Amino acid sequence: MDTKGRSRHFIYTDWILIETQFDPNQLHSKETVFTIGNGYLGTRGSFEEAYTNALPATFIHGVYDDVPVVYTELANCPDWLPLVVIVNGDRFRLDQGEILRYDRQLDVRQGILSRSLRWRSPSGKTIDIHFERFTSLADQHVLGQRCQLTPVDFDGLIEVQASINGYPENQGFNHWEGLDQGKTDQGFWLYRRTRNSRIEIGMAARTTISGTEAALQFNSAPGYPTTSTTFFATSQQTVTIEKIVTVFTSREIETPVAAAQEKLAHLPDYTTLLNAHRNAWDEVWQQSDILIEGDSTAAFAVRYNLFQLLIAASRHDEKVSIPAKTLSGFGYRGHVFWDTEIFILPFFTYVQPAIARNLLSYRYHTLNGARRKAFHNGYKGAMFAWESAVTGDEVTPRWSLPSDFYADDVRIWCRDREIHISADIAYAVWYYWQATGDDEWMHDRGAEMILDTAVFWESRVEFNRECDRYEIRGVIGADEYHEFVHNNIFTNRMVQWHLEKAIAVYNWLDKKFPDRATELEQKLQLSPEQRWHWQEIAAKLLIFYDSSTGLIEQFEGFFQLEDINLADYEPRDRSMQAILGIEGANKRQVLKQPDVLMLLYLMRQSQDFPYNQKALQTNWDYYAPRTDITYGSSLGPAIHAILASDLSQSAEAYERFMQAAMVDLEDTRGNTADGIHGASAGGIWQAVILGFGGIQLTEDGPVANPHLPSGWTRLKFKLQWRGKWHEFDLRQEQVAQEIAHELEFLQLSFSPNSQYQSPESGSPAVLTLHDTDSSVSYPNSPKHQMETSPHSPDIQGFIFDLDGVLTDTAEFHYLAWQRLADQEGIPFNRQANEALRGISRRTSLILIVGDRPYLETQLEEMMERKNRYYVDLIQNMTPRDLSLGAIELLNELRQAGIKIAIGSASKNARTVVERLGIADKIDAIADGYSVQKPKPAPDLFIYAAKQLGLEPAQCVVVEDATAGVEAALAAGMWTVGLGPAERVGAAHVVLPNLAGVKWTDLKAKLNSIATQKK
Repeated sequence: MDTKGRSRHFIYTDWILIETQFDPNQLHSKETVFTIGNGYLGTRGSFEEAYTNALPATFIHGVYDDVPVVYTELANCPDWLPLVVIVNGDRFRLDQGEILRYDRQLDVRQGILSRSLRWRSPSGKTIDIHFERFTSLADQHVLGQRCQLTPVDFDGLIEVQASINGYPENQGFNHWEGLDQGKTDQGFWLYRRTRNSRIEIGMAARTTISGTEAALQFNSAPGYPTTSTTFFATSQQTVTIEKIVTVFTSREIETPVAAAQEKLAHLPDYTTLLNAHRNAWDEVWQQSDILIEGDSTAAFAVRYNLFQLLIAASRHDEKVSIPAKTLSGFGYRGHVFWDTEIFILPFFTYVQPAIARNLLSYRYHTLNGARRKAFHNGYKGAMFAWESAVTGDEVTPRWSLPSDFYADDVRIWCRDREIHISADIAYAVWYYWQATGDDEWMHDRGAEMILDTAVFWESRVEFNRECDRYEIRGVIGADEYHEFVHNNIFTNRMVQWHLEKAIAVYNWLDKKFPDRATELEQKLQLSPEQRWHWQEIAAKLLIFYDSSTGLIEQFEGFFQLEDINLADYEPRDRSMQAILGIEGANKRQVLKQPDVLMLLYLMRQSQDFPYNQKALQTNWDYYAPRTDITYGSSLGPAIHAILASDLSQSAEAYERFMQAAMVDLEDTRGNTADGIHGASAGGIWQAVILGFGGIQLTEDGPVANPHLPSGWTRLKFKLQWRGKWHEFDLRQEQVAQEIAHELEFLQLSFSPNSQYQSPESGSPAVLTLHDTDSSVSYPNSPKHQMETSPHSPDIQGFIFDLDGVLTDTAEFHYLAWQRLADQEGIPFNRQANEALRGISRRTSLILIVGDRPYLETQLEEMMERKNRYYVDLIQNMTPRDLSLGAIELLNELRQAGIKIAIGSASKNARTVVERLGIADKIDAIADGYSVQKPKPAPDLFIYAAKQLGLEPAQCVVVEDATAGVEAALAAGMWTVGLGPAERVGAAHVVLPNLAGVKWTDLKAKLNSIATQKK
């Protein structure tokens, strides 16, 4: 099965990440994965009750403080999560007592993190505990937390302590000093300040309790204010504790404590705040969502990565940006890299342009820091820092301190030599302007950034009189395995492009806004001769390009380095630099990440030199095999995915895309504990939209030239181009054909005077009426095959439907549809529900709404709403919900060496399998995401057979619906129907249910049928 991340214990649904088991060995990486936030702050997914060696953290944008060696870092802010539960004297802890049930869920659609447990205390008391938290997207200063407690088998005393921890640490360093704290009517407040940057923070909290009578007490331990309550709980009685926290800093208001208390005093209750938060997320997803059908893992992974970008981006503060590890971990100390402009920004530029404007404005506000760096290094203009924080001054650590006492310190040369970031920022500014037409921002800020960094390049290049060329020597390119090179192609071409655009921007200003042009001429000391010089530099900058082949040399002398075959080093679990050493990698043709290919990707958007199909193919063939794409840099896989897609290498494109998409969910690089890979998350959006969607951005707007992965049946998204939204709904085939086919089948199959004849696999659906007395032939079915084959059936696989076969979730589906129908005022009952057996969610909804007028967007919302209701209902499923006889038959089949698959139209099939506890007995799952045409088309079962590696005639399908039986017969498979003959009578074997069913008996019956047909 591929639903679990190997040992990650994850289930992926449309919108919800479900963790089914607690693993203390993955504590830190899971804290990162379950991060929530709202663009103002991010809170790691640490537990309310704390855990040994945990790394809880809440990071607020812009709250930096000085620290030795690394200059400055985002300060871990006071922890608002602590909530202690004590059951009859036993403190609830995951490392004490016994965990009987565990479930943690991150709902990325609604921005809610929850955890449900059944815990047996050391003294034998069993209690159900449900935690929930959110960081309000509706009001960035509001945080919410809820705990529900239900004793299962005892009556007794429960104590709950709700606190704020004023002693957070950045991995051993505490940035905060205490100022004051105090008590309010229902809670407390805390006032602290960073030690060096002197940023003040004010937090206020209130606690409420319902479901029992209890009083709140206040404990004013210094730096750890707490409200506590003790109550007598009775078995099966639920008590709810809610904590609402407000937070402000002196970055946005002079009196943060007073603001926090004032805000808290006027807030409504928890439920109202949560609803506002949900509504805010609904609005965001209406613009930002990407719908993928046919690949459930990819569908969730894309939404998950977009969620991580959305919660890391400030909506109100233009003096902050998105750190490389977002607001989710301690990695890179919260510093901002080129990751933001090149990898992350495109998503916001084309989907949330107001946020993109904020992110670029951060660079404008740090221009003076860039000017100081240029001056310090002996250059003119603005030289952006490789790592940036508040002021824009360089904060890349000069040295990396090793953990080995006897190892040498490692010099970090990026701060001095990786200078392409100034051109990268200009690139982002230019394309933001092209996409938005935001002349006002370009006039006020963008032009100055592009022009002053062009001044820097003029002072940084060197003129080589011997070859009459300009050079840029002593740099690090995008590929960081080579730390001191001359004329790196990525750097040189980006500088050339930058100077060309600087001239264009100046000419635009001079024509449209001459006063601003004059102002900048004076401020930046620009002259007409200087602009002529820029043009000369651009024309004469050294580029190593073979026009006959299209091959580009990464830097001067690269082709003279020792070549390498990465396959010789497999298998491996670390980077090539770790294997070869820093100097060893420097001397070989091995790349940390795309360099030449990265350049081609950036030039691809406007088809600029040196991008063309010939150059792309030539350089891909040369550089892709030499790139450490697995353990080099997380920035590479998404870019490789796009370029591979351009080259029609669909398998490679999909593999690299999934490598990027799962980097944090699966912790494939082993460093998710440090924080979310923000650049990879942004690259995923680009891979889907620009790669698989094939979006080209033209003067008239975006145009799609899609090449979807083979399993994807639909890709839907929105883009904004110059103030206008463009919606794309890309499909392998039109879903309308699918619906018409299903509805026509339903009309015929439920008619007393008709039969359905399924087509052979892969051919268009054909519906043929037959007299009731005539026999029905299925040309591809075992019945037909047995007429010409004397052999007994060679059964090697079983494909089970879920609903009504292995379990009875039909009732859950009915209740979910009933709730939706009631809300919409549509008549619906159990009789009407019978018509929905075995068919897709969309077709079910079409039948329910009938001829009532609904827009497509309304239908999609209704399907999602129904699914939410259904998912909520199945959360309490356990192995006890397996149908009678199901586990016995599954075990017998496994012992007989029979492969087992699930063939279900449900998009929640994987969740149900996990809940039923049969994941270890299932070899493959074909679900509502796997194929475009659902039952009665045979595609789902054919897909399942392929997953098992079997031919259709080697498989038995167990079904309880007419559509399922017909689909199996059309696929050429043996069929076992469960239920009344009027529903499943076309099956080879009809049984009432699985109770007492033995594989040996079924095998005998199928052999008998085959013998009769000989």
